[in-house]
Amino acid sequence: MESIRIEKTRKTPDITFNAESGKLQIEGKSIPENSIEFYKPLVDWLEEYGKTSHDATEVNIKLEYFNTSSSKCILDVFKKLETIHKENNNVIINWYYEEDDEDMLEAGEDYQSILKIPFKMIEMEE
Repeated sequence: MESIRIEKTRKTPDITFNAESGKLQIEGKSIPENSIEFYKPLVDWLEEYGKTSHDATEVNIKLEYFNTSSSKCILDVFKKLETIHKENNNVIINWYYEEDDEDMLEAGEDYQSILKIPFKMIEMEE
């Protein structure tokens, strides 16, 4: 299975989904013109990824900002990860936020309350 690598732009985050290592990362800003179009390949990739067994999948989310349409698409990504987790694969989501960014912490906590998947909140110093 191929890994995914999408370079960040002014409006889209840096994406690295490594099929071999099981390390997935989304980092930067997410305000794409069309969030559904941007995130669909990631959801589709996770669908394929979930068909094979993995010892562990580590998801690192380091977003500075995301818009409302991105938040729904990110939830779709997390729901695919939740399905993978339910099938006895070890999945953890590391949600990074800057120490004074209450909004980003709250967003992570909102996702955590919706999903049945291990979530770790990680405060970063600026």
